[in-house]
Amino acid sequence: MTRLNRKRFFSPATLSNELKRRRVYPVIAAYAVAAFVLLQIGEITFQPLGFPNWVMIALIALVIIGFPVTVVLAWIFDITPQGIHRTSRYPGAAAATDSKPSIAVLPFLDMSPDKDQGFFCEGIAEEILNALSKIRQLGVAARSSSFVYNTGAADVREIGRELGVKTVLEGSVRKSGNRIRITAQLVKTTDGYHIWSKSYDQELQDVFDIQDEIAKSIAEALLESLTPKQHSALRTNASKDVGAYEYYLRGRQFFKRFRKADIEYALQMFRQAIDIDEEFAPAWAGYADCFSFLVMYADPVPGYPKQARSASKKALELDPSLAEAHASRGLAYLISNDFDAAEAEFEKALELNPRLFEAHYYFARTRFHQGRLEEAIELFKSAGEMDPTDYQSRCLRIQVLRGLGRDEEAVAEAAEAIEVIENNLKWNPDDARAYHLGAGTLVVLGDTERAKDWLHRAIERDPNDPVVLYNVACNLATIGDLEGSIRYLGDAVQHGTVSAAWMRNDEDLANLRSDPRYTELLEQLEARERGR
Repeated sequence: MTRLNRKRFFSPATLSNELKRRRVYPVIAAYAVAAFVLLQIGEITFQPLGFPNWVMIALIALVIIGFPVTVVLAWIFDITPQGIHRTSRYPGAAAATDSKPSIAVLPFLDMSPDKDQGFFCEGIAEEILNALSKIRQLGVAARSSSFVYNTGAADVREIGRELGVKTVLEGSVRKSGNRIRITAQLVKTTDGYHIWSKSYDQELQDVFDIQDEIAKSIAEALLESLTPKQHSALRTNASKDVGAYEYYLRGRQFFKRFRKADIEYALQMFRQAIDIDEEFAPAWAGYADCFSFLVMYADPVPGYPKQARSASKKALELDPSLAEAHASRGLAYLISNDFDAAEAEFEKALELNPRLFEAHYYFARTRFHQGRLEEAIELFKSAGEMDPTDYQSRCLRIQVLRGLGRDEEAVAEAAEAIEVIENNLKWNPDDARAYHLGAGTLVVLGDTERAKDWLHRAIERDPNDPVVLYNVACNLATIGDLEGSIRYLGDAVQHGTVSAAWMRNDEDLANLRSDPRYTELLEQLEARERGR
């Protein structure tokens, strides 16, 4: 992974971005114009009116003194359709002043001779992060928030300020043959001092015990005591076989890229893991998710929903306490339109792990499919709270708000959503999904020209991706290009990746509903789904 050095509070570029986010620049511009007009009026009228010279001097002084006061007020407060509010902190930053212990886990540094174990290092850190996130007394920064950093890439005090955490776990991995050396250290973000550190130099097969020990040591260092239930929760989701574990980590790495080819690669990796260790529950859950994602976004082969249900069922049989397995099972039910069963699984997943982003996000999509839009709004909101750097849940929430006619709320949230997307695009400039979802949010803000540019960029990056095609159709319908919208919607339906329930409830397509071609496409989808 490329080293990143983000300095939001000290670099000029970061300060400029923060001024832009807090809308200070428009206030400065407005103040400059108002000050210029006032001074011009004073210069023209004060002398003819017989005002003494000190009045003009006082006006100039008042303008000078008022400038820093105006800048400070613009920094602190926002004027929104709902009134004047304090400006929110940067999206993703938790309250560092909270009394609750909090931690960010960074991806471990690859110290292996060939520097080819990045996926393995990242996987170890993620396993530890997932285990810690099960302890409700700990505040744990989301993976997508903390994994943009790398061990040693930035000062931990700076990371603490940006993510709003009190401690940071960083480490390194050196893997050579059948030996592995892992170092880990827990650092306070207030002063950079170590709270705990340890090195492990053992056989590769011991990596699972090392992960569990690190998670346990971190929890013990941050909490006064651990209950037996908390001790049990700190177990990482490891296989019995290191080879299976490596395939599983590679599968997760591919799956997170979200493109059809990568999901197909992930499917192969999870299958390899299962072939080595048939009792590896997380690998079965990942295997199921690949089939579900292919149905939802890429390639709805008739047998895939059955494969997703079968694999997720196996994951649950192997580990009924695995929240990810319940979320996977819920997703498999969702793509089969069994919404009641999906709801039960997502509720169980959230009971086991209230911070599991996927459970919140897929539950929200389920509610949308059902047409229960108010509940979908709340679940998309909670998904964004679980992972403040996720733009998808934000954009979909804004879409639903707009569809319900709650335009002021949609506009109020859109500016922050765009900032989250822009931050994502800094590190992932080829993310077509960010562009086409962001385009819809730009439309909400009235920035139609920029929205069109983002749609063009999305198509450039993934011209045949059905998700891109569908969302381009939605945005074109919203801005009134109905012919273009029908054309792209037809292409998306031809790929068979659009859900009839989603399309029926998608208010972005409201302008098309009187068009017989829209009705024909919806009927095609419904007929196809009945035949699965």
